[in-house]
Amino acid sequence: MKVITGIEETTSTITSLKSLNKKIGLVPTMGALHQGHLSLIEEAKLFNDIIVVSIFVNPTQFDKEEDLKNYPKTIENDLILLKKVNCDFVFIPNAKDIYNNQIVSEKFYFDGLENEMEGKYRDDHFNGVGTIVKKLFEITVPTNAYFGEKDFQQLQIIKKLTKQNKLPIEIIGCPIYREDDGLAMSSRNLRLTPEQRLAAPFIYRVLKEIKLNFSTTPISAINQWVAQKFEKHPTLKLEYFEIADEATLITSNERTALTKHRAFIAVFAGSIRLIENISL
Repeated sequence: MKVITGIEETTSTITSLKSLNKKIGLVPTMGALHQGHLSLIEEAKLFNDIIVVSIFVNPTQFDKEEDLKNYPKTIENDLILLKKVNCDFVFIPNAKDIYNNQIVSEKFYFDGLENEMEGKYRDDHFNGVGTIVKKLFEITVPTNAYFGEKDFQQLQIIKKLTKQNKLPIEIIGCPIYREDDGLAMSSRNLRLTPEQRLAAPFIYRVLKEIKLNFSTTPISAINQWVAQKFEKHPTLKLEYFEIADEATLITSNERTALTKHRAFIAVFAGSIRLIENISL
């Protein structure tokens, strides 16, 4: 496994490999790796010759300085995990190089995808996501890129970004990887207190109940039920819950046979923000 920090070295190395008709699979991460990340790598290994994992905590996608400062950084453990799963290259750039000394995001329009759910609560978040993903694609020139469905809105936006820029990259969405108690794996879980960690699986239990009853219950009644469930919860605070069209991410008020519906939720456990979703 080779660790590279330089942009030019990364691009030239991968370009050489692609000239030999090697398929490159990219797994972009912000570090603090867990089994969910490793499942993306295992998926990538099935369809690519070379696996590249990037580790970069992107400053422009954080809407709060506190969240950026507190984001878990476990680089030594990350490298141990990546070596165990036979990753080929790890790209660990610094912010000044990535942003050419000007750490600001580009402005994007993703046909309105960026204005729904997370976009309503996190200013400039998807401009930051779009900026770093575009830069990583330009540097690593992958054949395929892998993203988890836990950040489903982000996944749809990255697909849109790739299409808008006519990039010859296949974007692969991979299923949410969960703990034994149902909690979606996330680097932010490391910051949960024992009490919060014990409470967090409640989010998935609520989503499973919604999925079970979706075909027979009006969406308005589901929205009301979810609000009531969290109003009574001693540890978790609901930020938003929406049922939306998977393709457009526009909020659904009624069930329709031609729409693929998905439930999206954001919940606070203290200052830790947890997001989840489930296909309905």
